[in-house]
Amino acid sequence: MSTAILTGQPVPGSSIEGDLRSLGFDVLIAADAADAERLVAEAPCEQRIALVDARFVGHLHALRLGLTDPRFSLAAVPGAVTAQPDGRVPLTRALARENSAGGGTAVAVDSLPDRIVTALAEDGAEVHRPELGSLVAAVPADPQARNEARQAVAEVDDEAVRLKSAVKSRDGFFTTFFISPYSRYIARWCARRGLTPNQVTTASLITALIAAASAATGTRGGFVAAGVLLIASFVLDCTDGQLARYSLQYSTLGAWLDATFDRAKEYAYYAGLALGAARGGDDVWALALGAMILQTCRHVVDFSFNEANHDATANTSPTAALSGRLDSVGWTVWVRRMIVLPIGERWAMIAVLTAATTPRITFYLLLIGCAFAATYTTAGRVLRSLTRKAQRTDRAAGALADLADNGPLGSFVARVNPGRFGSPLVIALAGTAVLAVSLFSGVTWAPVVGAFVYTVAAGQALYRPLKGALDWLVPPLFRAAEYGTVLILAAKADVNGALPAAFGLVAAVAYHHYDTVYRIRGNAGAPPAWLVRAVGGQEGRTLLVTVLAAALTAAQFTVALTVLAVAVALVVVLESIRFWVSAGAPAVHDEGEPA
Repeated sequence: MSTAILTGQPVPGSSIEGDLRSLGFDVLIAADAADAERLVAEAPCEQRIALVDARFVGHLHALRLGLTDPRFSLAAVPGAVTAQPDGRVPLTRALARENSAGGGTAVAVDSLPDRIVTALAEDGAEVHRPELGSLVAAVPADPQARNEARQAVAEVDDEAVRLKSAVKSRDGFFTTFFISPYSRYIARWCARRGLTPNQVTTASLITALIAAASAATGTRGGFVAAGVLLIASFVLDCTDGQLARYSLQYSTLGAWLDATFDRAKEYAYYAGLALGAARGGDDVWALALGAMILQTCRHVVDFSFNEANHDATANTSPTAALSGRLDSVGWTVWVRRMIVLPIGERWAMIAVLTAATTPRITFYLLLIGCAFAATYTTAGRVLRSLTRKAQRTDRAAGALADLADNGPLGSFVARVNPGRFGSPLVIALAGTAVLAVSLFSGVTWAPVVGAFVYTVAAGQALYRPLKGALDWLVPPLFRAAEYGTVLILAAKADVNGALPAAFGLVAAVAYHHYDTVYRIRGNAGAPPAWLVRAVGGQEGRTLLVTVLAAALTAAQFTVALTVLAVAVALVVVLESIRFWVSAGAPAVHDEGEPA
């Protein structure tokens, strides 16, 4: 139970006490500031505490936004302020200042909660103030102002605003116009029946897995059912976030589940399509693996670019200015959002193609669409990087190094033979080029030599901080090198099971890389060093796969890939689960797929 302390003179006919109780607060009355300080001190330390002016007039949803959002330690709307347990100390300090001789806040402010917010700001505490839009939250000073405020409340439909705010302000064309108009009502239905976002997220995963199983049947009916179920899964995927925003049920675990399950759903569906095609005598595992690699590399490009420029100074460019001008023209906004093939458009395309065509055609068109989108977005980011004069911070360079995922071999190379000359990107490109040539040379042990050169280059590339204009390309380059090596060697093995085993290995490693991204985004740093060492780092895994391919027969290589995939998956998934359910998990983030 949370505790709300009403301060000031009560107003006859006010609904504030009932509103607070409906939001889950136990309501206490404070005679004055000193009494409020006493009640705050007596409230259990593990409880959320709120100070609310008894004269408050406003929408219930304004109070909900200001007092119940779990993502913020301190939050306020006019006439009300709240603190979670980790925000109790600054709140108590501000109350003590208010009750000390002379106070220290603006005495012209009549509302105690508003004076406390001023005191918190003077102490340097970060107080979240939600965007209320047309919602009303006020402390009227006289009867006339109160009547005007009540009239303003009556003129705005609280529930309509709540439903609208449940939808992301920026989303793709397909999601905005074909999903959100009705999924928000599904979210409200779920909220009224006590369902949680995590339950809806799990239902979305189960639906997608059933869709993958339907595709795996290889029948036309199965493909049609798979397409319909994939769209249903996406509707639920939108609903879980809308439910979280509608009812303010945010959680660290929920954010992680939503992000992780999105990847699991899409890649499981690729596997289902490949299995279904195999039942019809068509082997498209290479296409399925290629689609997963391309999509993952696209995401790493987005993540790396965003991290590199997260807190860069002098972060402006003519390209960014042009993008801003284009966004001011209505129709260009939707065209630019569609051509990057975000998750809504991508899943809709996959679903329609699955139902109407074959898995091979589906993958061909998916690869063409994703390749075009990747070219468009990467070219734009490269132009921005070359035309802006940004100073990269140590934090950004550290994040890029963590995303690079170099392991013990790369670290050893950097210590023994550091790369003192040449830019990190040029060194990484040179090593990747040698590796690529060796993979297509046709000589059995050439890939091992190429992977060795690549390992040396990977270590040298990270000797210096990744602060160059284009150094954010190093992590996605490493991803393409590692995943591409697994794909090419499995395809060259030309034996049943090699490509599915490679698919499993890349999926396990990609999970590790996505997990790294989400940790960095939550300001929790990279996964522990022992985990990176245990799974070998990207350069170590690349070298190991080339050695296995050269030393073993095709059948043995397939078994080795399978064992490696299982081992990597067990280690990274178990550590990921341990971290994300622990108290040390990062702050909640409400994000969507970047592309």
